[in-house]
Amino acid sequence: MKNNTTPSFFANERRFLRSLFDSAVAAADPHRVLPSFLPAFPRGRTVVVGAGKAAGAMAQALEQHWTGVLSGVVVTRYGHKVPTRSIEVLEAAHPVPDEAGERAGRRILEAVQGLTAEDLVICLISGGGSALLVAPAPGLTLADKQTMNRSLLRSGATITEMNCVRKHLSSLKGGRLALACHPANVVTLLISDVPGDDPAVIASGPTVADPTTFAEARAIVEKYGLQDQTRAYAHLCAAREETPKPGDLRLARTSTHLIATPQHSLEAAAAVARAAGVTPLILGDSIEGEAREVAMVMAGIAHQVRRHGQPVPRPCVLLSGGETTVTVRGKGRGGRNVEFLLALVQALRGEPGVFALAGDTDGIDGTEDNAGALVMPDTWARAEGMGLKAADHLANNDGYGFFAALDDLVITGPTLTNVNDFRALLIR
Repeated sequence: MKNNTTPSFFANERRFLRSLFDSAVAAADPHRVLPSFLPAFPRGRTVVVGAGKAAGAMAQALEQHWTGVLSGVVVTRYGHKVPTRSIEVLEAAHPVPDEAGERAGRRILEAVQGLTAEDLVICLISGGGSALLVAPAPGLTLADKQTMNRSLLRSGATITEMNCVRKHLSSLKGGRLALACHPANVVTLLISDVPGDDPAVIASGPTVADPTTFAEARAIVEKYGLQDQTRAYAHLCAAREETPKPGDLRLARTSTHLIATPQHSLEAAAAVARAAGVTPLILGDSIEGEAREVAMVMAGIAHQVRRHGQPVPRPCVLLSGGETTVTVRGKGRGGRNVEFLLALVQALRGEPGVFALAGDTDGIDGTEDNAGALVMPDTWARAEGMGLKAADHLANNDGYGFFAALDDLVITGPTLTNVNDFRALLIR
């Protein structure tokens, strides 16, 4: 049941929070950030490859600002394709890879065959590339990777841990794509969606030296009890061919450039808040941990602001980014942002003067059609009045159902960029 009367309540706060989210997304728009990072023309060919939720928009922006001849192929998530002239944009599944992603992986490998030292490869990488850039390591199948991917997503593993495993089950990730481009010059343009902005973690670092090892990947699988994925686990145990490490001479002609980061987007939102007379406090751009535990911490800070004016006086907005995790226990719907907000509702229990928005900057929270959701001071009371128990929905990992019933989902559609999660707590 939809509560269609609720948007009229706290309308100013809703608009303000949405303006912060929109400014964060706009700060990572490929058309805004990519042009200033374009490399010089090569003597030979220019080939474009890439993967990620922003890959299509990045390819489009590159075409619009590149006056030379281009060719190549990139892969993005279903629904994120945009029109291009010379660069082919393919679509595949996320977060669990599919056959279209495997075909795209083969096409990308084919595109960089036979290059010379006079050629240039521009690699366009953004969040989501780990699932979209699919090329199982020798001896493994797509099904092996799908099974391990699903298990990791449900385990509560961090993005860094997941990508360590993914690198060692792939023929493209962990610097292996760069090896396929050798001896061409490889320039990678990155939109970061990972805590710390480490190029080796973003999309599992296909063109970057990999400091992790098979032993570390194996330890992560064992940590989460996933040894029953026998073929993948056996591959990690065999450890036949390590990923290229820092100092590998085959990567000497590669360079990486971060063109958009979570911090850039948080700073853009902070500027909007200041202009509105609200003091921003950026708590961090790389906050990790269980979504419901991060919510408890955020609720505690909100209480401190309300009661003691610390660490910043009201009116203020607490901004943060990063990537939380969800250990799936129930069968409900929703991603980590609505999980965070549902736990926040439970912790605040209608605390007056506290408003929140959390959303994924790619426009898709998990696998649903929403970017995130909103929490108002009356969310707890409205839910109780409709017979909705936040604790029950949290136990079932059903943040989507909870906020959909309240008509408080934030729906943007694909934004064609991705700098991870965005959270804003407005405290009046």
